[in-house]
Amino acid sequence: MPNTIIVGAQWGDEGKGKIVDFLTEDTDIVVRAQGGNNAGHTVIHDNKKYVLHLIPSGILWPEKKCVIGNGVVIDPISLLEEFDNLQQQGIEITPENLVISNRAHLTLSYHRVLDSYRESGLGGKKIGTTGRGIGPTYIDKAERSGIRMADLIDQGKLSEKIISKVDKANSVLQGSEAETIDSNEIIDQIKTAAERLKPFVTETTTYLHEQIIAGKSLLFEGAQGTYLDIDHGTYPFVTSSNTTAGGACTGSGVSPRSIDNVTAVAKAYTTRVGSGPFITENQEFSDRMHGMGREFGATTGRKRRCGWFDAVLVRHACRLNGADHLALTNVDGLDGIDTIKICTSYELKGETIHTPPANSEDWDLCTPIYEEMAGWVDQITAGAPDIATMPEKAKAYLDRLSELCETPIRIVGVGPDRKETLLRD
Repeated sequence: MPNTIIVGAQWGDEGKGKIVDFLTEDTDIVVRAQGGNNAGHTVIHDNKKYVLHLIPSGILWPEKKCVIGNGVVIDPISLLEEFDNLQQQGIEITPENLVISNRAHLTLSYHRVLDSYRESGLGGKKIGTTGRGIGPTYIDKAERSGIRMADLIDQGKLSEKIISKVDKANSVLQGSEAETIDSNEIIDQIKTAAERLKPFVTETTTYLHEQIIAGKSLLFEGAQGTYLDIDHGTYPFVTSSNTTAGGACTGSGVSPRSIDNVTAVAKAYTTRVGSGPFITENQEFSDRMHGMGREFGATTGRKRRCGWFDAVLVRHACRLNGADHLALTNVDGLDGIDTIKICTSYELKGETIHTPPANSEDWDLCTPIYEEMAGWVDQITAGAPDIATMPEKAKAYLDRLSELCETPIRIVGVGPDRKETLLRD
């Protein structure tokens, strides 16, 4: 299998974990390159559910190697909890199947406190963060004052850095209702975590280049989606990292010249979690999904906002990421709907536009322009064994989305399980 980047084409939650898990069978190494434990991937195999936050989905395949790259921000306590949860489910995690970049930055408890403090101060303009401390960690990184995995090696200097950062955080929180942060408590926690994590920490950029030279194939696992990208997303309602294909290179140290393929993942409709613009959002459609027990966040459990497929978003995401193929998931979520809508363009201030606007004020003024297709009411896609047995109207829907997004749909998801993933010519 060629070296492939998997990227979300919407606001995250597109089912990237399922697609990564499906493609891992034909790859050697799975790499996570950005984000933190604010992202969650749910993978279901043989009716067993695995929820992953920092560890790449490839960990579910024996004999496969996983890498957490330099672009990821790591909460060491949460990471170890993830270790323990997976091991209780029979998944072994050792330095033989997982390595962690020594350049990855640490998310510590004071980052979470600052995250909540800043979010609460936004009042009615809240971003809708998960409160996991991701933004403040990337702020430290940009300010060149962050603490990295490499710092776990030198316990003395690590303590000094933590005390300095906690003092600064407490000065920010002074006068607020937030409790004072105890640096000694953090130091004790990190020292214990460091002993367990040290064997996993290495120079992953060198490791990955050596694997490429050895002929191994790489699969880059994206977190969040294109429209949460700090540069290209629905700013300011975005995350703090580059969630697009370029972020996979900077967040792993692998050259763009080593990338052979980009696969964008989108749902057969649209969802997002948290605040921010959502042009095709539809409350009736949302209620239907939630009533089916679908569309709850893997990380927070929050109800996802739901709406019709937005081809403006996905087409632009495919161009931006240089997508060779689309993977369309959750097609079975449209089973039983009489008429299905597709947003093909927006109306903004009396004009028709075909690309997403840049500023949030224009997003709020946009209205969707829809075309309609007949649904496959008397048939279902759920559990279809192959593309040929899918309802003709469902296949027509795939053809139309591929045309609108200017990208061939190669992979189709018709259920949550690994085996409910179909390949399309």
